[in-house]
Amino acid sequence: MRRFYPLLRVFGALLIGFSACLAVPMGVSWYVGDGAHRAFDEAFAATLICGLALFLSLYRERREMKIRDGFLLVVLLWTVLPLFACLPLWLHLDISFTDAYFEATSGLTATGSTVLSGIDHLPLSINFWRTFMHWIGGMGVVVLAVAILPLLGIGGRQMFKAEVPGPMKEASLTPRIAETAKGLWTVYLILTLACGFSLWAFGMEPWDALMHAFTTLGLGGFSTKDASLGHFASLEIELTVMFFALLSGINYATHFLVLHNRTLAPYRNDPEAPYFLGVLAASILALTFYLLALGTFDEFGSALRYVAFHSISLATSLGLATTDYGQWPFFAQLWMLFLGSFIACSGSTGGGIKMIRAMILYKQVYRELLHAMHPSAIWPVRIRGAIISQNVLTGVMAFGFVYTVSFVSLSLLMAASGLDIVTAFSAVAATLNNTGPGLNLVGPATTFAVLNDFQTWICTFAMLLGRLEIFTLLVVLMPAFWKK
Repeated sequence: MRRFYPLLRVFGALLIGFSACLAVPMGVSWYVGDGAHRAFDEAFAATLICGLALFLSLYRERREMKIRDGFLLVVLLWTVLPLFACLPLWLHLDISFTDAYFEATSGLTATGSTVLSGIDHLPLSINFWRTFMHWIGGMGVVVLAVAILPLLGIGGRQMFKAEVPGPMKEASLTPRIAETAKGLWTVYLILTLACGFSLWAFGMEPWDALMHAFTTLGLGGFSTKDASLGHFASLEIELTVMFFALLSGINYATHFLVLHNRTLAPYRNDPEAPYFLGVLAASILALTFYLLALGTFDEFGSALRYVAFHSISLATSLGLATTDYGQWPFFAQLWMLFLGSFIACSGSTGGGIKMIRAMILYKQVYRELLHAMHPSAIWPVRIRGAIISQNVLTGVMAFGFVYTVSFVSLSLLMAASGLDIVTAFSAVAATLNNTGPGLNLVGPATTFAVLNDFQTWICTFAMLLGRLEIFTLLVVLMPAFWKK
C-alpha cells in the first residue's frame, strides 16, 4: 500500500484544486441568492478537507510517477471526482445518489446525458455547475492537472500520455508538457470567450450565453432549458453553436499551432480535418434530400437548417437539440447517432473512436484487399504521405476490436435488463461515445431517468470507458496491473 502514497499525495493536491472549481458555482449561488449555497458550501468543505487530509498526511511521500502511476491517477480522477462533483446535486435536488453520480459523471466526461427535468426552474448555480463541469471535463481534468503538477515537484508526462486521445501520443507540441497543457487551455479559453460573447450578441441573456459557451466548447450537451437550444428559436444562435462545435471537433493541437505560429497552414496540414468536414457535409446533404423525399420537411431551407444542426451536434458529441428529431424516420436518427462514433478528431473535446483511428482502420482494410489480389506486393498504410508504423496499426486494430466488444457487450447487458433493443443500443452508443441523447426511451425529448439503477450504472461505466478511451480503464482493471 505504501507504494501508492506518493500517488495519493498528488491526488490530494488535485482534490484541493477541484475544491476551487466548486468554489466558483458556490460564489455564483451566494451572488444571485438562489438558495443552493448550502449544498455548495458543504460540497466545497468536504472536497477541501479530503484533499488537505491526503496531501498533508502524505506530504513527505515524493517520487516521480511511473507509467503505472499515471494510469491509476487518471482513473482515480475520473471515477472519484464525480463523487465530489455530485454532492451539490444530491444535497439540493430530490434525486438518488445513483442519479446524482450519473449526472456528475455525464458533466465531467462531457457526455450530456441527463436524468433531470424541469431544468428551466433549477437554481442558476446548479445549472452553472452542470455546464461548468462540461467545460472542465471537455479539455480534460488531467490536462489541467498537468499544468500544475510541476509546481508540486511531480512530472506529468505519464498522465498526459495516459489520457490524451489518439494513437500518436508521443508527439509534444512544446518541449515541456506543462507548457503544452497551458497552451491548449489558452486556446480553449479564447474560443470559450468568443462563443459566449457571440451568443450574447445574438440575443441570449449573459448567464445563458456563458453556460451555453461552456457546454458548446466542452461538446457536452447540458442546457439551461428543457427545450435545449430550441428554446431560443434563433437561427443566428444555432449557426454560432454549429461553428464553435465544429471548431471544438477539430484537434486542439491544430488550433494551438495556428495561434502559436500565426498562420492557418496547420489547418491545411491537419490529416483529419478534411475527412471530418467532408463526411459531415456529405451526410448533411444526403439526409436533407432523404427527409425531403419522405415528406418530413416541405422546404429545402428548413430541412437543411434542422439536419445540419443535429448532424453537427450528434457527430461532434455536442448533444444539444432544437427539435425532437426522434420523430424523424429511424434511418436519419440512426445515421446521426452513428456519426458520433467516429467523426470527432483526436485531441478534440469530442467522443467516439476519433477520425484518425477510423482513417487508419479504413486504410488497413483497403491494404488487406489489395494484398489479397497481389500477395507479393508491399502496401504501407500512409496518412498524408507518412507511413504508419506496425505498432500503431496493431494498437488501432486492437482498440477497434475492444471498442466493438464493449459496445456489443454493454448493449446486450442493457437489453437483458429489460430494455427494448433500440433503447439499449442507443443508450450505450450515447454514453460510450459521450454523445448525450439516445433514441426511443432515451431520445432527445426524454431523459435517462426512465432507467433503473442497474441500467444507470451501466451507462455511467460506459461514459467513463468512452472518456478514458477504453484502454486506460481496462488496464487498471487487469489483475496484472496490481502485481509488483
